[in-house]
Amino acid sequence: MKTIFPYVRKYLGFAFLASLFMILEVSVDLLQPGMMAAIVDKGILGLGNGGQPDIPLVVSTGIRMILLVIAGGACGLLSAVFSNFTGQSCGNDLRKACFSRIMHLSHQQTDDFTTGSLITRITNDISQVQSLVMQVIRGVIRCLMLFVGGSYALLSLNLSFTVVVAIAFPIILLYIIFVLRKTSPLFLILQERIDHVNSIIQENITGARVVKSFIQEDREQARFGKANQDLTDTQFQVSVLLSFMRPVMNIVLNCATIAIIWIGSIQVREGSLEPGSIMAAITYISQILNGILMLVMIFQTVTRGMVSGKRVEEILLSEPELKDGSVTEGDPQADSVVFDHVSFAYPGTGRTILRDISFSLRPGETLAVIGSTGCGKTTLINLIPRFYDATEGTVSVAGADVRLWNKAALRNKISVCIQKSELFNRTIAENIRLGDRNASDEAVKEAAKAAQADSFITDMPDGYETMVAQGGMSLSGGQRQRVAIARALLRKSDILIFDDSTSALDLKTEAALHTTLRRDYKDVTRIIVAQRIASVMDADRILLLDNGQISAMGTHDELLAGSALYRSICDSQQSSRQKGGV
Repeated sequence: MKTIFPYVRKYLGFAFLASLFMILEVSVDLLQPGMMAAIVDKGILGLGNGGQPDIPLVVSTGIRMILLVIAGGACGLLSAVFSNFTGQSCGNDLRKACFSRIMHLSHQQTDDFTTGSLITRITNDISQVQSLVMQVIRGVIRCLMLFVGGSYALLSLNLSFTVVVAIAFPIILLYIIFVLRKTSPLFLILQERIDHVNSIIQENITGARVVKSFIQEDREQARFGKANQDLTDTQFQVSVLLSFMRPVMNIVLNCATIAIIWIGSIQVREGSLEPGSIMAAITYISQILNGILMLVMIFQTVTRGMVSGKRVEEILLSEPELKDGSVTEGDPQADSVVFDHVSFAYPGTGRTILRDISFSLRPGETLAVIGSTGCGKTTLINLIPRFYDATEGTVSVAGADVRLWNKAALRNKISVCIQKSELFNRTIAENIRLGDRNASDEAVKEAAKAAQADSFITDMPDGYETMVAQGGMSLSGGQRQRVAIARALLRKSDILIFDDSTSALDLKTEAALHTTLRRDYKDVTRIIVAQRIASVMDADRILLLDNGQISAMGTHDELLAGSALYRSICDSQQSSRQKGGV
């Protein structure tokens, strides 16, 4: 929890005020039984006054009690306000810090955590930490004051009552230890099962169309049902263990109350104790044991909060695997992109995806990358903006190794447009403006025109202000791709990467796009990953990948003449078009 404490330290002033007002509230509670004893003994029974009731004493003491209750209530309210402010503010800062850290994790680190687990940690786990902070500020102080103050007041009434506390307290302590030892391991299991439930929910919401297409609703419901049942079973185990807490405490409390009444009645008969003192003693023993019961519930919150705190710390302590460099400016005379004997294997897999890749691109050159599914095309382009680091060799941009670049400066030089176009629940204009948040409306429109998106956008009722559904589901696949391409073009980067991002476009629209790129973006280095020969045949060079290695490289005509694999791909696609009647 050392990592989390600095987020609490910012609000220690408010925590101090919450604790101070809690002390005042509990002090009022501890004064009440003694004042009530005075009303009974002196005001009503008239002990010490010849058996004559003292009504003025009853009235004056009653008024003081009412005023103290009001003051105590105000203190309790202020304590709640300050402790909630501390807990909520701490949780707010933790969520922002965790989200910021998640945004800087590598793809591999994100996969290791899993999306469902990250969602649980940044929501449920931080909520548990908030509860922990608030309970420590208010609950612990209240419980300790009730126990210590109540015990002192009880003993000041009559030392005989010490026997009752001495018997009750060990019983309660042993039971607390038993329950905490049983429940503590379950809290980690509980959070992990919440992770699993969230992962299944996230997968099925984002992949709802696939589930429906393959009629897998029953299967996914069964999978969710099992995960949810596991979560329910764990919660039930915890609840069963905790449900015995209050009955056991009530039994001990009632036994202690009976013992005090029995001891007190003997001493009242003997004349060594006044009846009001018995009433005060019963109230004090109730406060003591209820304080202990509250402390047990706080221990439960603290235990669960500690488990959640460790899970939150795992995010906060996760250093990005890709360390930032210092280079912010490249050499404009150098090659745009250079691969020098690059090999790559995904961490933990032991399987090499790319082997000894070498090539270079001059500014303004267009390189197309094709190959069979799984040959490493996407992996290759992921090394350029440094989503991963090469296992061997170097990848350079503008004359500098990407590992030496400041990541923000490097990625500002590169626009990446992926096949699965990620759009957000914003307007079309806002989605495009993600490429440059300061871009004017005219610049947004020009980028959309270049991406062949302006026509369908202007045909919509709200035009560029049309809201896009989450994930872009309100648009067709081709429309989503064109909006994503417009976003990439708006950025005006030196390097433009299309990772099969025109796969949903018809050949006419794609041809118009490439014509615009050659005319208006001729100084931009373009890397185009595609499956269709028609998408790449006009590139300056075509890189043919086969099983993670460069099989051939050259123009369309050169590859037709010199690469049997390339001719095979061309023939198969031409044959498919002929069979399709194209």
